[in-house]
Formats: sequence, C-alpha cells, structure tokens
Amino acid sequence: MATTAHNNLNAKLVLLGDMGAGKSSLVLRFVKGQFLEFQESTIGAAFFSQTVSVNNSTVKFEIWDTAGQERYHSLAPMYYRGAAAAIIVYDITNTDSFARAKKWVQELQKQGNPNLVMALAGNKADMEDKRNVTAEEARVYAEENGLFFMETSAKTAINVNDIFYEIARRLPRAQPAQTPAGMVLVDRQGEGSRAATCCA
Repeated sequence: MATTAHNNLNAKLVLLGDMGAGKSSLVLRFVKGQFLEFQESTIGAAFFSQTVSVNNSTVKFEIWDTAGQERYHSLAPMYYRGAAAAIIVYDITNTDSFARAKKWVQELQKQGNPNLVMALAGNKADMEDKRNVTAEEARVYAEENGLFFMETSAKTAINVNDIFYEIARRLPRAQPAQTPAGMVLVDRQGEGSRAATCCA
C-alpha cells in the first residue's frame, strides 16, 4: 500500500524470487551500499527501509526481503499483501530461477492489486560468461505481463539504485486516505480547546 502526505509517500515493497537469486544482496546494496560475497539465506523475511527523492517528492520504501526457500512460500502472501510494489528477482545464470520468477508473477497477478508496480530483475549481470537466460527473453516476458525489466548486479551495483528509483517514479501518486466507514471527524476552528469533534 502506498500512502501519501503532501509530497511524501510511504510504499511497501516486497522482493520475491528463488533462493540464491540475490534478493538480499540487492537490498543490502541499495540500503547500505554493501555487497557480501557469502550472504546467508534469509529466514522468513527481513525488513529494511530507505528513502529516495524523485519528481519533487520523497518516497520512503518499507522493504520486505522474503526467503526464497520453498518451505517459506506459504508465508509470502503475508508480506506481499498490501504492497505498492514488487521486485521479482531471478538469476541470469539459472533457468529454473527464471521459471520460478514467472510463477511469482502469476501469483501476484492473481492476488488482484491492479495498481501494483512490478519489476523483473535479472540479477548477477556481472556473470555474463555463465548466462543461461537472455535479456531479450526476459524483456519480452516482462512486456507481455505488464512489468518493467532491468538486469542488475548487486556485486558491481549495476542498475541497483536505478530499479528502485524507477519503481518510485511509477508509483501511483496516492489517492487521499480513506476515512473509516462510520466515523466522521470535523475540524471546527475557533471553538476554544475543542478543535475537533467526532460524529458531528
């Protein structure tokens, strides 16, 4: 969900993909500017936040980095529910990773948020000599399914910031916050200490 206050936007972003695709490494590179050669597997999910400025507004990402192991799959809806954006990550050297990314896309499309900004990240672009998924194949798939596509490398930082900034640019500039049904708050100026009353 994306919420707005003037030119500030809070946006929940979830990273999904196969184990070893580099989700945690992408987040670590984006948030802390670091890369660890040997990143331990995420258990359940990890939470990060990072703020970026785009188009005269500030976007604060609330980032959920989910575990890629199959045994944690049933927990994923808890993390992507209410998300404003998702990055589906695959490893360009692993065709199974790309197939798994497609399954995540299908799952997100079924969950029904029509305003969800989805990005497909072909990670490990620094390993061109071991490539098994072509950029063209991924680009065509992304276009056919309403995602935008970038190849990234958490190791060399190629396109890491770019993918997050592009998501920030594409986020719908939110609708006004909905007042809960049955509750009306009225602001009455000039009534002494009674500045706001309920249900008037």
